[in-house]
Amino acid sequence: MRVAVGALAKRLLEEFGIRVIGHVVNLAGIEARVDGLSAEAIAERAEASPVRCADEDASRRMVDRIDEAKAAGDTPGGIWEVIVTGVPPGLGSHVQADRRLDTRLAAAVMSIPAHKGVEVGLGFRAALMPGSRVHDEIFWGPPPEGDARAREALYPGGPVWGTGYWRGSNHAGGLEGGITNGLPIVVRGAMKPISTLMRPLRTIDIRTGERGDAVRERSDVCALPAAGVVGEAMVAIVLAAAVLEKFGSDSIGELKRNLEGYRAQVAARLHPPR
Repeated sequence: MRVAVGALAKRLLEEFGIRVIGHVVNLAGIEARVDGLSAEAIAERAEASPVRCADEDASRRMVDRIDEAKAAGDTPGGIWEVIVTGVPPGLGSHVQADRRLDTRLAAAVMSIPAHKGVEVGLGFRAALMPGSRVHDEIFWGPPPEGDARAREALYPGGPVWGTGYWRGSNHAGGLEGGITNGLPIVVRGAMKPISTLMRPLRTIDIRTGERGDAVRERSDVCALPAAGVVGEAMVAIVLAAAVLEKFGSDSIGELKRNLEGYRAQVAARLHPPR
């Protein structure tokens, strides 16, 4: 049901140029390398992968790791990532804790069964780095040339906006102070391995107090690729609600008008004449 509702939310967001893209970035320690790829390229490659991984080499190794786990009667977990492009700045709120957009996204991810962690932007890595390497600096002028994903991260709207303010990085994952800043939103969810194993773990019989083995049931080996689809849906649902809260109306046409007027106002402030 989450995915069904999420599909409607994604379709609504597409009307305003907001794209929600998901892919697997780590499965049982095998990390995908997607540096330099645009969000569109990541989406295309992920859809062509049986494990929804945009790194072809990592995808093959992930499949092998799943086969190895199955043969051993074990289960692997991992991490998925959702990237949202075309997000206008100003969604969310700083007024109270439960209205912050990062709060709502974190709750949505953690509501998915078997998920034990959530990150926005650098996430836990930010805690291990000095502030000089974490915070996203602001610059003025034409953005530097670079690869497709770097341009998406540095400069929302792309080269058609010309000279203006831009960020040197997107370590915050598109969210600052509970509010979107116009850069792509980056959210990750960490899923634990499936708990039902074909090689049963030890447990205790509560009737006798004696040690025994857990009940052996039919089990999938790895549900991470499917969990990433659910993650996309949950992120889309939260963002669709935030868009409706800020630009709400009774029709798509009116909603588009409200959002386009707001974007024009923001663009004028980001790119003032000099």
